[in-house]
Amino acid sequence: MKFGNVLAILALAAEAVALSIGGKQMHVERESDGLQNIVTYDEHSLMIYGERIMVFSGEFHPYRLPVPGLWLDVFQKVKALGFNTVSFYVHWALLEGQPGHFTADGVFAFEPFFDAAQKAGIYLIARPGPYINAESSGGGFPGWLQRIKGQLRTRAPDYLAATDNYAASIGAIIAKAQITNGGPVILLQPENEYTGSTGNVTGGFPDPVYFAYVKKQFRDAGVVVPFISNDAWTAGYFAPGYVVDGTTEGDVNIYGHDSYPLGFDCADPYTWPSGDLPTYFHATHEAQSPTTFYSLDEFQGGSFDPWGGLGFAQCSILLNMEFERVFYKNDFASGAALLNIYMIYGGTNWGNLGHSGGYTSYDYGSSITESRELYREKYSELKLEANFLKVSPAYITASVGNGATGEYTTSSSVFTTPLFGNGSETNFYIVRHSNYAEEVAVTYKLNIATSKGTFTVPQLSGSLTLSARDSKWHVTDYDLGGTNLLYSTAEIFTWKKFETKTALVVYGGPGETHELAVVSTSSANVLEGTGVTTRSTNGTIVLNWQTSSTRRVIQIGSLFVYILDRNSAYNYWVPDFVRDDEWGAYSTNIGNTTSVIVDAGYLIRSVNISGTSLHIEGDLNATVPIKVIGAPSSTKDLNFNGQKLDFTIDPVTGDWSSTLKYTAPAITLPDLSTLDWKYLDDLPEIQSSYEDSAWTNANHTTSTNPYELSTPTSLFGSDYGYNAGILIYRGHFVANGKETTFFINTQGGSAYGSSVWLNSTYLGSWPGIDRSSSNNNTYTLPNLVSGKKYVITVIVDNNGLDENWTVGSDEMKDPRGILDYVLSSHPQSDVTWKLTGNLGGEEYVDKTRGPLNEGGLYAERQGFTQPFPPNEKWAAGNPETGITTAGVAFYQADFHLDLPNDYDIPLLFSFGNTTINGAVADYRAQLWVNGYQFGKYVNNIGPQSSFPVPQGILDYHGQNWLAIELWAQQSTGAHLTNFTLQTGTIAWTSLPSPALVPIPSYTQRPGAY
Repeated sequence: MKFGNVLAILALAAEAVALSIGGKQMHVERESDGLQNIVTYDEHSLMIYGERIMVFSGEFHPYRLPVPGLWLDVFQKVKALGFNTVSFYVHWALLEGQPGHFTADGVFAFEPFFDAAQKAGIYLIARPGPYINAESSGGGFPGWLQRIKGQLRTRAPDYLAATDNYAASIGAIIAKAQITNGGPVILLQPENEYTGSTGNVTGGFPDPVYFAYVKKQFRDAGVVVPFISNDAWTAGYFAPGYVVDGTTEGDVNIYGHDSYPLGFDCADPYTWPSGDLPTYFHATHEAQSPTTFYSLDEFQGGSFDPWGGLGFAQCSILLNMEFERVFYKNDFASGAALLNIYMIYGGTNWGNLGHSGGYTSYDYGSSITESRELYREKYSELKLEANFLKVSPAYITASVGNGATGEYTTSSSVFTTPLFGNGSETNFYIVRHSNYAEEVAVTYKLNIATSKGTFTVPQLSGSLTLSARDSKWHVTDYDLGGTNLLYSTAEIFTWKKFETKTALVVYGGPGETHELAVVSTSSANVLEGTGVTTRSTNGTIVLNWQTSSTRRVIQIGSLFVYILDRNSAYNYWVPDFVRDDEWGAYSTNIGNTTSVIVDAGYLIRSVNISGTSLHIEGDLNATVPIKVIGAPSSTKDLNFNGQKLDFTIDPVTGDWSSTLKYTAPAITLPDLSTLDWKYLDDLPEIQSSYEDSAWTNANHTTSTNPYELSTPTSLFGSDYGYNAGILIYRGHFVANGKETTFFINTQGGSAYGSSVWLNSTYLGSWPGIDRSSSNNNTYTLPNLVSGKKYVITVIVDNNGLDENWTVGSDEMKDPRGILDYVLSSHPQSDVTWKLTGNLGGEEYVDKTRGPLNEGGLYAERQGFTQPFPPNEKWAAGNPETGITTAGVAFYQADFHLDLPNDYDIPLLFSFGNTTINGAVADYRAQLWVNGYQFGKYVNNIGPQSSFPVPQGILDYHGQNWLAIELWAQQSTGAHLTNFTLQTGTIAWTSLPSPALVPIPSYTQRPGAY
């Protein structure tokens, strides 16, 4: 880690015990309990080194992008939004798959994550749980917790003891990365959404003893930054001073909660139900936690999508740029000083790490797609909002006024929330439709009070427009570094005070009328564009215009007003220069971070100066013009991604202009259908010669699992250490000749499937449906020979363990495997069972890819999914030809890639839907790339058919090993259709190519069966 000594900074910060900000004396909390004083806070905001920041954050889980070399990419894309923070969960099950053995290295290491955040200038909010939810398997809990008798997330001694090693280990890692040690971690959240309960909870609920125990675990590990909480709604649990059972020992330093106002049903993405806009936030916060700033620790940035859903494209429509304009600005109207968007980048549930309710993709409809692309308009809208708050420090200390219709505007259809300057003259007005889901535009005028008197604006001509599903910021007496922007109805993207001028960038929606006024004795000069009406009166310059796609530039003294339409503003970026003080690459909200303003298209990552050259780094997906506003006078040359550009300088504005040329690379991808595929039977267990002596005996006559046994011995996978992936059972019995049916109840989580054979005779399958997590099946048996030995083979797909959101329910312990069975004419005890999952169970073999990556199928147990399997004697076979009977087939091939450097080229493996005789075929397939499981495709359920695999897992300049496990769940077999490798949005990039992750090759596994 690149963490430096900050003792001198500590000493300076210690002097700032009380600050006079916002017109009143405010006590600065010395957090935590005198342990440190770099990160402090009061009722208005967080402060770092005594300087206030609006914490604008996005959620990003490193475990869902297992390529450390790409973490910087995500951080830079978050930084480019104008954000300053990322919040991250830790998935306990990936780090302590074997009880007592904590491992955090390779793709699971945190130090590269912290280093990348620091390089990008992004603070971190650590959320290590132990419980995280997060649509992760078990809610982050390792499967072996199913064997803990005590209730999870309670004071039960065996549960608390089970968390100790994890909390101490991850706590120590996080402690080293705190800002007090020069790292990026500024806050920590113990537990998560400890809000809902069954009412039958060990120790009661909410339990201050339990919550205090979790806090102490992290304090004992060395964590000294403030603790935040995250109620699932505004319950107020453990807010500062929260008393339960006569004690406040469970309370946190900074209370916060989450909110997902439009829910998770993406089926009707164009409908906003009435009553879902949370207008109670501010009043509730003032009642629950008035001594701390308002913190929304999770606010909806997308939605998860279930098996059988309509896909994340639908979710990105439901939670689109209109949602951001209305709902995020409603958060600001509530005074939010910490807003964390969940998710900003979702990633992938590779290697069985997701819960049973969701499929492989965790795209979430986020602003940054699963393939790390930025084509969604919601990314650009979020950038406009974040950059405005970044240069509006008066917002942080503003007081939320009473919202009203009719008082601040001339329309009864417009609702206005004022935020009044507290110690500054700046006021903010956030307007929205009274019916927030309104789909018809309305016009209005704004009534405002300013330092120059009261006005109804626009003064010069026209009316303001509030488009359908829109919300806007209007400002008065807004400080532009010494110049007073008296008012603006146009929204502010950013402003910067450069060496010889101040630049203000404003924008409006299509065709809208806007007006702004500047206190100045200078005249207004139109430097670029037409259609702006100006008036000078009483020391004020008024500008009035109608938005168009043509940029206008107006000079008023040293102020240059850049007038844009919203779509043009989407192409503007405000990259910061790295500072030479304690802030370094981190941004502030006060405007003392030096920047340039760049108009350049797809993505600007960073800027720096070398000698007399201004270097800009970013990504392009098309040829675009580039303009640079505010280039330092010391710079004479312009470079983009290391290439020197010819440019012109506008003699009036001083702006630099050039062209960024994009050349599409030549891409050659392999035709997967013509690879040299090899075939292997992946279900040898149904062959008469198969011998299972090495398998685990299902001999536990009792179980600590709360699910009551219905069988003589437990057939729950986790009772025997099998916590992820496909389970296989073999039931032995001696026939009496009277058998007619076999009944079985299996459970594998939502959309799971199962199949059953008697010896090599296929009995049938449960192909699964989206919502069913368990199922009863009765299969007809052929005539059996009395006295002959038979074996029933059962495959059960474990789609991940259930979460444990409701305390007291212990849903995470919902077992996977066989819950009950009846062999007609036999007592249950006549059948003796063996089972297997991944080789070694919790003593898993593949330490590189982690404890969840593999399941129980033969090829997985052998390690044949890894590079260079011993395939010399395997038969030829092709997954698009498939198999003609029920069973499981393993197909393996290799291919080479030789893709051009300096391009970010997302690759996706795509499955076409297979039909047989006009009906959708019942089959499942697992996709393996270089030993990493990166896709579970279910043909009859969906919705996912394309599976991104990142560079770093894929070798873009070498050999790659591909495998498909094809599980046919119908007697006629199955085959893939149109299995292809495709590209996403290709961008020329300054991002260094990520290093390959560890990809150990096949070696013969001792004890493999």
